[in-house]
Amino acid sequence: MVLVSSNDNGNAKKVLSKLAKGNGHGEDSSYFDGWKAYDSDPFHPIINPRGVIQMGLAENQLSFEFVEKWMKNNPQASICSVEGIDEFKDIAIFQDYHGLPEFRNAVANFMGKVRGNRVKFDPDRVVMSGGATGAHETMAFCLADPGEAFLVPVPYYPGFDRDLRWRTGVEIVPVKCESSNNFKLTREALETAYEEAEKSNIRIKGLLITNPSNPLGTVYDRQTLETAVSFINEKNIHLVCDEIYAATVFAEPGFISISEVIDNMNDVECDRNLIHVVYSLSKDMGFPGFRVGIIYSYNDAVVACARKMSSFGLVSSQTQYLIASMLSDDVFVDNFLAGSAEKLAVRHRNFTKGLAQVGIGYLKGSGGLFLWMDLRHLLKEKTLEAEMALWKVIINEVKLNVSPGSSFHCSEPGWFRVCFANMDDSTMDISITRIRNFVLQNKEVTTKVKKQKFCWRQSSLELRLSSRRLEDIMSPHSPLPQSPMLRATT
Repeated sequence: MVLVSSNDNGNAKKVLSKLAKGNGHGEDSSYFDGWKAYDSDPFHPIINPRGVIQMGLAENQLSFEFVEKWMKNNPQASICSVEGIDEFKDIAIFQDYHGLPEFRNAVANFMGKVRGNRVKFDPDRVVMSGGATGAHETMAFCLADPGEAFLVPVPYYPGFDRDLRWRTGVEIVPVKCESSNNFKLTREALETAYEEAEKSNIRIKGLLITNPSNPLGTVYDRQTLETAVSFINEKNIHLVCDEIYAATVFAEPGFISISEVIDNMNDVECDRNLIHVVYSLSKDMGFPGFRVGIIYSYNDAVVACARKMSSFGLVSSQTQYLIASMLSDDVFVDNFLAGSAEKLAVRHRNFTKGLAQVGIGYLKGSGGLFLWMDLRHLLKEKTLEAEMALWKVIINEVKLNVSPGSSFHCSEPGWFRVCFANMDDSTMDISITRIRNFVLQNKEVTTKVKKQKFCWRQSSLELRLSSRRLEDIMSPHSPLPQSPMLRATT
């Protein structure tokens, strides 16, 4: 038998469907290019100390000690252990796609605790999905037909282009938010985006917001959430609230769920059939590998449809059993939520302190596993091309994978999302030192150019560091003379 390779692009075009051949996944983004750069040259303190440090991954690795301690004290929670073997057969055989009742009960209870017990969730409305990715696609499938669209405030998570659009044919209409008011969502911005869509004959079916925001790290205040509810009610469109970072809030202002808002909106009539929540344990618990996504809808028809759709992305019964056991332990949950918030606060404080030492600012936020870093003052020009040039230097020379704002559809060049919770303290210290040295290096270059009025050579640059040598913590290559960090002098 002769096997024919289908690796070449020409043959692939003949084999694959139109949808498969399309570019809807969005992998041609600098957001994903940064991941590829890390994958090809990953940092390791011993094996590859000059490799790329992954700061483009919004992952919470700071609180595993709480989970590991619980696992050691509760080995029976895993059906693949000696202590849990008695439950193996019942969990391993077929399970209804509604999910284990104890799983749905535990998740509903946990969602309430995360929201300060100010709102209760009905376990019968909890629909599971293969991570938030599957949950968002399911919501798009349930609520919109191909060619119809969701309003999404920018900047927004690059994966939404894949999650909402790729296989559903649903479109995204950006709602422009600007740095002049800290990227706050306004009624005016919503109206403008909605009217422009109407002029283009695009039917808007819903508004998707992420609270806390990815990539901003900010939380929506009550007034803004009420504005969003009023807007979608007037337009008779849906509101999907992505709340997967709800338990990552580590400072004031605190998190307010859309569920709490609609429970307390006395002055405005709210059609609950238009309200839906997407949740996950990937960020709050740091379990992205478990693929635990949740849809919670106040619409019976959506719950029924989403539950049918969940057959394509169920959470394994083994994972459900483990999660149900863990989240049913109220003492553990309380300790985890408090401990995780404290660790995130400390990491955020230490990281921003390092940035401040070299004059790097950021958008003030109180949640998320990242911050919206402001490097506008370091661009050679206020263009997206200059932003991309700066990003290439940061990832290729400084060896840090941070994500440029343009990959989040931000129209203002110079903003970058940088993640701070997916590494240990030692790696974080190295990343801060790399940033500091890069900025100091380019400040010295800029000063020399202004004083001497001629271009510098790479070999002429000398940095004096009090703690360690630059080449011990950075790529041995300095930015080229045409570095975007170097401002024009004429």
